[in-house]
Amino acid sequence: MNSLVSRVLVFICAIAVCLSTSHSALAGNLSDRIDRFPNWDGAAQVINHEGELTYPEWFRGQWVATSTLLEQVAPLAPDVITPGFENNRQYIDKPIKFTVQFVPNNPEKAAKFLPLNLPRLKSNLPAPQIVADRAFNGLNIATAYLGAENVTSVKIDPNNSTKQITQLTQDRELEAFVTGFDRETTQPNQFIATELSQQIFRTSSTIYLNTVETTTSYQFAPTPTPSITATQISAIYLSPKDPNYFRTISKLQSRPVALYKYQLKLVPIPER
Repeated sequence: MNSLVSRVLVFICAIAVCLSTSHSALAGNLSDRIDRFPNWDGAAQVINHEGELTYPEWFRGQWVATSTLLEQVAPLAPDVITPGFENNRQYIDKPIKFTVQFVPNNPEKAAKFLPLNLPRLKSNLPAPQIVADRAFNGLNIATAYLGAENVTSVKIDPNNSTKQITQLTQDRELEAFVTGFDRETTQPNQFIATELSQQIFRTSSTIYLNTVETTTSYQFAPTPTPSITATQISAIYLSPKDPNYFRTISKLQSRPVALYKYQLKLVPIPER
């Protein structure tokens, strides 16, 4: 496997910051899940399958993110080890920096297309919700992990705001779309979220499919300088089209084939 493909698979397993108002998960479900790492028996149970994951107001703005891989586990080794797993060890304890932003998903965007003779009833519009800028974040994360020389573009499907297409050089493409998400808020300055996504990596000769769960516990510190710290875990599950899938099901009840634990810190970029 060449080095670019290995780095793409690192990217597949990396953080999903580039990540509908949703109902909150039952208090403690997601936090308990993080505490149980690496003893996960299957993917998180989510109740939301449409719309965008929304974030607390304190995410609004642009941030310099530092992501550090702390630990990786292959629960099914030596029987099943995902491509790129061993190569990923070189990233342990090595901080990787990139810029991300979270922006209002403003409902007034729809209102501006109303005929001019109709009232705009702004007072009845819901407050803007904070969402990740997937195209902006995705491009910066891909560039940080894969190198700018290997990334052609990152686009969002106009028909699905959670579907992200990363075009790489040499006709390589990574497609990812969210299939479910949930969130949990137990304290004003704490936010825990999980996303499940289907990811497809294509080359001229290979298609690699998997399901990825990213569960993250964020903590906001407003003073003295605002910052967000987080523990983030990415779990990789085999696709039913993978020849090892049924071995995983029969032996270990859909356990992940790889787990990656990250430390994440976000520091705001001052407004100009």
